[in-house]
Amino acid sequence: MALFDGRQRRALRLAFGLIAPYRGRALAALLALVVTAGIALSMGQGIRLLVDRGFMTGSPQALEQVMVLFMALVLALAAGTYTRFYLVSWLGERVVADLRRRVFDHLIDLHPGFFEHTRSSEVQSRLTTDTALLQSVIGSSLSLFLRNGLMVIGGVALLFVTNAKLTGIVILALPLVLAPILLFGRRVRALSRQSQDRIADVGSYVSETLTQIKTVQAYNHQPHDRQRFAAVTEQAFDTARLRIRQRAGLITAVIVLVLGAVGVMLWVGGNDVMAGRISAGELAAFVFYSLVVGSAFGTLSEVMGELQRAAGAAERIGELLAARNEILAPAQPRLLPHPVRGALSLEDIRFSYPARPGVLAIDGLTLKVTPGQTLALVGPSGAGKSTLFDLLLRFYDPQGGRILLDGVPLAELAVHEARQPFAVVAQAPALFQGSVEENIRYGLEGAEAQQMQAAARAAHAHEFIERLPQGYATVLGEGV
Repeated sequence: MALFDGRQRRALRLAFGLIAPYRGRALAALLALVVTAGIALSMGQGIRLLVDRGFMTGSPQALEQVMVLFMALVLALAAGTYTRFYLVSWLGERVVADLRRRVFDHLIDLHPGFFEHTRSSEVQSRLTTDTALLQSVIGSSLSLFLRNGLMVIGGVALLFVTNAKLTGIVILALPLVLAPILLFGRRVRALSRQSQDRIADVGSYVSETLTQIKTVQAYNHQPHDRQRFAAVTEQAFDTARLRIRQRAGLITAVIVLVLGAVGVMLWVGGNDVMAGRISAGELAAFVFYSLVVGSAFGTLSEVMGELQRAAGAAERIGELLAARNEILAPAQPRLLPHPVRGALSLEDIRFSYPARPGVLAIDGLTLKVTPGQTLALVGPSGAGKSTLFDLLLRFYDPQGGRILLDGVPLAELAVHEARQPFAVVAQAPALFQGSVEENIRYGLEGAEAQQMQAAARAAHAHEFIERLPQGYATVLGEGV
């Protein structure tokens, strides 16, 4: 049974692809990981020497030599662990920062139609919660998985070297340990994906409610919203509870099976020591390696759950990166004449929104606007006024007809070229986090102070801006 299906393997390839630019640090972290695993495994031999050549011989000098060697191993292990921890943590933070930039850069160019069927809060959840989970896995869990995998392999090999008979007892338990990991792993992965979706639902409801807080309070809708939010939160909890139960059961089974095998091994080994077939140091080393293997298996079962969750998170992020922009520039875009005159021509425009196919928002509109002409579009809500401006800005392309600007079809222009001549003042202006000055300059980066103030005066805003606590430097909150 495969641990990951095709979609999840593609998602994990995304994570490893992000690590590739930092392969030097990744290899250094891997080297530190291998070295620390080797040192940890060598401590078993140190314990054997400590017992057989130190305690059993009764020689203080031999005990001192063995202790010096043991402490040298401890210091080397500490130095290697520091190096490994720093490198993998740095790698996790760096990769996730790159991933967030990559996802944001991709999303900000997607056509608005994408956000009709994908909630913005869902996108936020993937960009924050899911990437944070990947950071935890890349910066910690993946390292633990590799380290404990090496400890299992090395520990089993040293168990054979120390005592083949006792090793057979441990080996018999391995299929019993692997079975629950493989059987329950797929269910944990599915529940992890569902849990992340439910968390996104919680974030979505909070975002929608607080964004429209005036409407909520104006209609005294708080009791109903409290009930709905409680229901959404409980759904998230129920899904998380099922996932936790599966993981807890998996970890419990592994612990019982592994430590049970160790107990049987101790009973057999104790009899062999009393019969003189093995030394006390060999048994002590064997117990150490058995505990190492058992502990590593227990950690692997825990980390596997984190890796399953990471696979789901990477899959969700991969879905965002796989979204394709439907508003594209031609291979060889045309250029507008300069200066732009502003002659608009709409020829038999037909358009329906992607979320409502077959329902025409605009049906057969033909219109000409000459340079310098002032035109007002009047009509009831839903008549298509805002839709027309969405088409002019190429947020969507019409299904029929064409739009020309100074005689050039918009579809033959690069998207930024088509939008550059337009200025938009929405009925409900958007205010971004930042100062008044930054908000005014949003439409023209690098505008000088005189240009900015001239724009404010033209909008009859200069006087009240001057009365703000810091004038144009006053910081505005989101939507304030």
